[in-house]
Amino acid sequence: MIYEIRKFTDSTYFTNALKVTIAAVIPVLLFSFLDNFEIGFTIALGAFFTYPSDIPSNLKHKINGILFTSFLVAGVNLLVNIVHPYSWVFYPFLALLIFLLSMISVYGQRATMVSFSALLAVSLAFAHLHTGWEMLQYSGLILVGGLFYLLISLIFHYIRPHRYIELQIAECIKLTAKYLKLRGDLWTINADKKAIIEKQLHLQVELNTIRQNIREVLISSHTTSGSSNQNRKMLIVFISLTEILELALSTSFDHDKLHQKFDDHPKVLLTYQSLAYNLAASLKQLSKSIQNKTKYISKHTLLSDLNALQLAITDYESDLGKNSASEGVFMLTTMLQYAEKQVEKIKIVERAFTLAINSLDFKGKDKDLEKFLTPQYYPLSTLIQNLSFSSTIFRHSLRLTITILIGFIIGNILPFHNVYWILLTILVIMRPGYGLTKQRSFHRIFGTILGGLIAFGVLSLVHNSIAISVLSIICMLLGFSFTQTNYKISATFVTMYIVFIYGILAPNITDVIQYRILDTIVGATLAFLANHFLWPSWEFLNIPIYLEKSIKANQNYLKEISIFYNKKGSVSTSYRLARKNAFIEIGNLMASFQRMVQEPKSKQKQLPQVYKLAILNHSLLSSSASLGTYIQSHKTTSASDAFNVVVDTVIKNLDNAIALLKENDLDLKENLAKEDLAMRFSELKNIRAKELKEGIPIDEEAFQLKMQEAQLVIEQLIWLTNLSENIVKTTKELIAT
Repeated sequence: MIYEIRKFTDSTYFTNALKVTIAAVIPVLLFSFLDNFEIGFTIALGAFFTYPSDIPSNLKHKINGILFTSFLVAGVNLLVNIVHPYSWVFYPFLALLIFLLSMISVYGQRATMVSFSALLAVSLAFAHLHTGWEMLQYSGLILVGGLFYLLISLIFHYIRPHRYIELQIAECIKLTAKYLKLRGDLWTINADKKAIIEKQLHLQVELNTIRQNIREVLISSHTTSGSSNQNRKMLIVFISLTEILELALSTSFDHDKLHQKFDDHPKVLLTYQSLAYNLAASLKQLSKSIQNKTKYISKHTLLSDLNALQLAITDYESDLGKNSASEGVFMLTTMLQYAEKQVEKIKIVERAFTLAINSLDFKGKDKDLEKFLTPQYYPLSTLIQNLSFSSTIFRHSLRLTITILIGFIIGNILPFHNVYWILLTILVIMRPGYGLTKQRSFHRIFGTILGGLIAFGVLSLVHNSIAISVLSIICMLLGFSFTQTNYKISATFVTMYIVFIYGILAPNITDVIQYRILDTIVGATLAFLANHFLWPSWEFLNIPIYLEKSIKANQNYLKEISIFYNKKGSVSTSYRLARKNAFIEIGNLMASFQRMVQEPKSKQKQLPQVYKLAILNHSLLSSSASLGTYIQSHKTTSASDAFNVVVDTVIKNLDNAIALLKENDLDLKENLAKEDLAMRFSELKNIRAKELKEGIPIDEEAFQLKMQEAQLVIEQLIWLTNLSENIVKTTKELIAT
């Protein structure tokens, strides 16, 4: 229990909530003491409006983002107050303002949060409308609140400048450990492979998000501010974690075949599974150590586990005899080499947190790092290109604008207490996707009702204004802390906080609770209906785009692997970028599938085919990574013409799948006859056999490595070809239904 509380209070979400709570509470307390509560409350609103834009990034981007948001929220508040008295121009102005602020989201995550902050300011502007000099004074105080929040955020940054990235790295280590644990689960007899692969795909979505956060902070700080020891250490860890995940994905064993082959020798596989679990356990332990800020002492002797596996392989070879055991030894040796590489990578991560950093570990790893970041520029052309119904953000902006206008009109026509609560509910709940909007609608209503009831009960028993003030601050802190992780709990605490504030300021608390619940229900209902009927963004419409991107990313990755196999040398930046994009796009595809599952059954079109294509793309990435990892870590022979022909065939199959998704044409012709492809595989095998026959090396180890290359390359090429053919086949099924 203590560990969980400590973990929660040390989390980024709690820290951000603490920043905005401090930035809001200090002005209120200070100006209340000076008998100017309204001024303090307005400054607190400015901090509240600005805080969403404070997302993880390097210091320069943080300052620029918060400054821009501070001026924007003050500016839109002033504009709303200026135009509001002129009803003939106010509604067109409000519609245009909401639409343009919503469209800012086309520029990425930071822009999305800036957009949200500005829309919050528009919604809450109707709570305090002013005229004359008061307009400027009120907007000026909101600006002061935003600047004060920036000051608090910078203080937190300088107190613990590296804590955010440490926690993100710790979370990335934990998720990577989970992935390795799932790899170990595959060695269980009669394991549910489908369920395990699905869990791996879900993990890939989480890993994509957290790795992007780490890149934005680590790499941008490295390229703009130089490389400190701490920054270098974290970069080494991050790059090693990426390599650990690639190794785990790349080593795709045929578990059924291995179980059949070693049924009479279960010790070998059990020893390997134990090692696989200990790889995961070591990373999990390291993650906890970073989170708790305790000294890391490894509990797992990975080198002893490797020795145990080596002995098990030796015993297996002794039991069967050298000739009979040769194929099995090749398979087991591949598994051992994979484990050795993982142990090596894990030891680098462990050393980063236990010893002084070794500059040799970092040598060459910072080459072209800035290319792995999303560019930070905002051309007008991006906005113009998205001004069409083909853009999800355009449809969402239009939908949000209409819904807020309807909510505003309903709130003014009918006797609602606070129209801005309706607008705020619509803004907070509405998301581009139907599933998330539906979920947040229910969570918001549930949290509002529960929070209202709890707050009413507390106010019935507690009548001390100081005690209620303390409770409101605690509820504010907890409400903001849970916003990203559990919206139901967040809505409960935020409602309690608002009711407590009104409990201090106004005696009619029952009316406040009733109106808040009513306004929340109206806003949530409007948001839900709008997402269902106003140009809905059903996920099945976006699936072909995500599929095409995933297939294209896999294709580019395979091309880079082929180039590397032909040319040898060092791994190029284009290779690493292709690998990164392949990982990202498979995660994006799975995230799209997850959103699709949340939608109505009638809109879950071709769900089985979409899921099958996600699995096939994941398997294709695994097979490609297996080939790429092998040729990176072994001295390989020259690539033959047959190898290039087979790879070209796979690439052309993927071209076919992309063309099917783009052109919806079921009559695309095969690029290579089956007989020709079969002949090429025979040719590849014959080349390898001839190479071995003509010059079997005296060095037994070198001979085994060459045999291993022949076996692995041919197996992966066969697997890649089959997967690419299945992708084409399933894509045809998808567009035919």
